[in-house]
Parts: sequence; structure tokens; C-alpha cells
Amino acid sequence: MPLRPVQRRMVLAIVFLLSAMASSAAETHRLVPTPGTVTWGYFEAGKSPALKVRSGDTVQVETLAAISSPYWEAAGLPHDQVQPALLEIERERKDPWDIAHILTGPVYVEGAEPGDTLEVHMLSVELAFPYAINFFAPGGGFLSDEFPYSHYRLVPLDPGRKIAKFSDHIEIHLRPYFGVMGVAPPPELGRLGSGAPWIHGGNMDNKELVEGSTLYLPVHVKGALFSIGDGHAGQGDGEVSGTALETSLRANIQLRLHKDARLRWPRAETPTHYITMGFHENLEEAAKLALDGMLDYLEQEKHMSRAEAYVLASDAVDLHITQLVDGRKGVHAMLPKKIFVK
Repeated sequence: MPLRPVQRRMVLAIVFLLSAMASSAAETHRLVPTPGTVTWGYFEAGKSPALKVRSGDTVQVETLAAISSPYWEAAGLPHDQVQPALLEIERERKDPWDIAHILTGPVYVEGAEPGDTLEVHMLSVELAFPYAINFFAPGGGFLSDEFPYSHYRLVPLDPGRKIAKFSDHIEIHLRPYFGVMGVAPPPELGRLGSGAPWIHGGNMDNKELVEGSTLYLPVHVKGALFSIGDGHAGQGDGEVSGTALETSLRANIQLRLHKDARLRWPRAETPTHYITMGFHENLEEAAKLALDGMLDYLEQEKHMSRAEAYVLASDAVDLHITQLVDGRKGVHAMLPKKIFVK
């Protein structure tokens, strides 16, 4: 039955209103690294935000590699090819030789309160620079006693073929992701260096957090204060030399707030797996935390008894060494989604 003119106008008005509400409910923001929009090497509850967003908004974000310009040049990159944004930020810092993560942010999420969970969905992740660098220095890396010297390698990246040209005979498939994603820690902890991951996320170096993945972070302060950086073009589990294929990245990320959805530790998921994580100075303790988090997940989300969850973890969950070199070692537990057939 055809609509009368007045009915048609009412339907159009409703459609227009719904469209306007949807458009006002979610916005897209852009955030690039400048001296005023980065935090060099730390997370802190009192840090002023570089951007304010609402739950559901998308942020087009760019980050710089966690490597100062002298290291790029030591690896063989000419000074005039160093990213101008990096040089500009270094001019604002007294000691640019200090190695610390250059984090874009923090981003304040309106309505976020302690006890909430921040969802970070990686809509897209891509290269922003045609080179990566890997280096180790005395005292760094997992085998520091065996390598008490410095060594640098500049690695060309080919985004078209999606490979890193490690050498004439070695090509590494690109899996770009951010080594550091985190929120501000509880205020009583003060300023936390970005080197070691913990309950706030931070330098997790979890190579599964690529495009299409989702990270869940427990919120500890009003606004959450989310920061991101430490782009990697690729990495092996362990990150044994202390660095990966360090590079600059750009991404589209969607930030969504889950009210009163309390987490003890960061969690994640990919299209194929559920992931829980643990970080501790002792690798065995980190594994216990990751496994305990997986049992919590199975109890809370899959409504299993803890004994059933423990058995299932033994049958189907893989424990991976996330990294061995960031002060607190990381282990992540991976549960395949495909085992749940109903």
C-alpha cells in the first residue's frame, strides 16, 4: 500500500533524524605526533590529554618509531631522510639520545571511570615510513652477556609486496602492529616508564594485535588516557634482541567504553582467538597470570566451572612467550574460537 504524502514526509523525517543521531554519535578524529601531542617514555594519571573523544569515535592516528634520530643515522639512514616530525620533537627535548617510546596521546575518552573497560579495535594498520631498524646495545636484549656491544641494522620495507628486505636472501612477511598501547596507571603509582608492561597495558609487544584485532584495557583513571606508539613492522615472539622491526605506523582505531566491566589484566581477541596476558619479572609467574586470566575468561564469558576451564586450557590453549626483554616478561594465552561449535 503506497504511503500518503504526510506519511512519506514523516518517514523521511525519521530517517533523517536517525541518520543525524548516528552521525553525531560517532566522530572521526585525526591525531599526529607533534611536540604537543606526544608523551616521551611514560604513562601518568595527571598527563593532559592531546585529544578528547566519545565512546564509539574513531581516531586516525600516526606514531613514530621508538628510536631517536642518532640511532637511525648509526644504522645508515641519511639525516635528510629522518622523519621531520621526529626531528621536530627531538628539538623540544633536552636529551634526544635517551631511548624511550614516543607515544602519541594521551586520548581522553569521555565518561570513562575507574572500573570500566576500554575497547581498542584496530580497524586498519599500515606503514608510515619505508624503513625499519633493529639494534641492540650493551646490557640490552635477552643474551646481553653474549653481545656486550652495539649493532644496528636498517631494513627496507616493501608495502606493495608486504615484506621486509632483511637481506638479499631473507624476506620477512610484514605484520604491522603497535608494541605499546595502554592507559594511565592508578594515580597513586605516579609516573610509570613506558619500558615495562603491566596492568595498564603499555609495552606489551604482543604481535597478535594486528589489523582486525581488539584490545581490552582496564581503566584506572577518569578519561582512561589512552596512548599508543612503538610501531613494529614485524616481530618474533620473545623480541630477543630488545627491538623488533621498529618503524612508524598509521592506523584507524575505534575506542569504545564498557561501563563497570572490570578487568584485572589486559585481554584481546583476533578474528580467530581469544587472548589473555600476564606480565611479571619472573617468566613462570607471567605464565600463571596469563593462564589464570584465561580461566577467568572461560568462567565469566563461557560459563564454565573453573575445573572444566582448567582442563580445556590444557587441551586447547597455547601459551606463547610475548617478550623476554621489557623488564616484566610477557606470556599470552591463546584460545581458538573455532572450538566453540554452538
